[in-house]
Order: sequence, then structure tokens, then C-alpha cells
Amino acid sequence: MNENESLRRYGLQPSSADLPRIREILQAQADLDQHDQDTELMKLCCVQLFNAGQLDDVLLIWQAKESSWDAHCSIDVQLLCGAGPDATKEHLAGNGSADAAEALRYLLECEAAGDFDNFSVADQARWRASYYLD
Repeated sequence: MNENESLRRYGLQPSSADLPRIREILQAQADLDQHDQDTELMKLCCVQLFNAGQLDDVLLIWQAKESSWDAHCSIDVQLLCGAGPDATKEHLAGNGSADAAEALRYLLECEAAGDFDNFSVADQARWRASYYLD
């Protein structure tokens, strides 16, 4: 599957029935060697999961982001926050895993640097839709 196929099959607002497959695709891409990853497909999967807004996807998105340098640069930190920054920070703080602590630290650094100034989930979703659909 590539980015265009995923967009055609699942759209930007996938059904709840499609979310497990999107998670599988993202995990499979993150598990590949960095030279074999399709970071555009990974980014789209993260956008699809962002739009679903489920906190259980935050660490999957984080792990995909951190799977390679290209993925880190391609997957925006804002995509961790489909449920909103406050809920995401609370979720990560309560998780207790090393990955969650690292994601929270990075999220707080990015927030302090202004990466979340004027952030809203709805505005992000509209901007992403414009990027993919225009």
C-alpha cells in the first residue's frame, strides 16, 4: 500500500472499523529499515489516526515518528495531539513507560518553543485536509 491507495481506501476521516488496519500499516512501516520506510504513507497514517482522536494511538504515532530520522522530520509533533494537547500530556504523564516519558518531554519542549501557539485540533484537521485534498 502507498499513500495514494491509503487515502483512496480510508480517506482522512477513517471509520472506526478501518483504524486497526491503519495502525497495522503504520506499525509495519515503522518496523522497516529506515531506507525501506515510506514516510509519506507513515505521515498519512498519523493524520488518519490524529483525526480519529484516540489517546491510545499517541504512543504508536510517537514510535513511528522516532523510528528513523526521516520519519522524525516527516511526522509533525502536532499529530500526537488528536485528542488535544492537554489530554495528550495527561495521557502520557499517566502512562509510566519510558516511551511516554520521552514523548511528553519532547512535546513540552516543542510547546515551549511555540510549536503549539494557536493550536486547535479543528484547525490542524482543516490544514491537513487542504494539504491532501487540494
